[in-house]
Amino acid sequence: MPKGGPDGGDGGRGASIFFEASLNIQTLLDFRYKREYEGGRGEHGMGSDCYGRKADDVVLMVPVGTVVTSDDSEVEADLSEHGQRIMVAKGGTGGLGNIHFKSSTRQAPRMATSGQLGEERELKLELKVLSDVGLVGFPNAGKSSLLSVMTAATPKVANYPFTTLTPQLGVIDSEERFIIADIPGLIPGAHQNLGLGHKFLRHVSRSSLLLYVVSFDRDWGLEENYQKLRLELQLFDHHLLERNSLICINKIDLLEDSSIEEEVREEWKKQYEEFMAAHPGSVGISALHRTNLAALQKSLSAGLLSNANAVLDCA
Repeated sequence: MPKGGPDGGDGGRGASIFFEASLNIQTLLDFRYKREYEGGRGEHGMGSDCYGRKADDVVLMVPVGTVVTSDDSEVEADLSEHGQRIMVAKGGTGGLGNIHFKSSTRQAPRMATSGQLGEERELKLELKVLSDVGLVGFPNAGKSSLLSVMTAATPKVANYPFTTLTPQLGVIDSEERFIIADIPGLIPGAHQNLGLGHKFLRHVSRSSLLLYVVSFDRDWGLEENYQKLRLELQLFDHHLLERNSLICINKIDLLEDSSIEEEVREEWKKQYEEFMAAHPGSVGISALHRTNLAALQKSLSAGLLSNANAVLDCA
């Protein structure tokens, strides 16, 4: 009514943008094709003390294991659990209606404030593998072959470096079902990002148990092979050496392969005996001939159970 009191309501707030982790989402592919997301604006305030309706928030679903990094390389969130949600851009606030500017000397103010813009941010999304067991080894150690014979996974297998360029996952169904990941082959210098090393090494940090896979080589001994692997992990993140781990020596069928010079085979047998003595609990296998896979699977199950018990003890 004319000369009536102030009755202008506030504007509604703008939409905030969230990321939410979901086990139903497997990749970040959608974000490759659509890179910009915008929240809606709130409704204007109206007379008769009617406040504007707030805009609906925008929730973007991402796979479990997504790491959100800001443009200055700071980690915003590590979405490692289903349903975990984080706000990454806060919506703007609505403007104030004239009801807020009433005073004893100004009974019918004709003023209001404009709303504030919401946040605008650039973020990087990276998906890290979440697995119970991560296979760690140099190229041609036979990790992909091992994964294929222990699980239903069908990784590409060939005899050249970097056969595996993306982590491959497989499921082992035993008394306890667990996921095993073939982390792409490392090379010496991976901690300095040689051969896409950082991309590969980051996946290792998401495995509960590490399985070092070493095999016979004409240039390196078994112990040297194993220590080089550990060095790469240490120089990338020394905490990885504290991770529960097992060792398997693949390709033990070569010890009886008559096509290989006897002198070489005898040297490898000596290395094998010394390595097994120095690292009790290691398992010698042949992925090619499926030798000792049951023993390896039993050791992996025991290692994962040990991890679970340690977590319970700390809780």
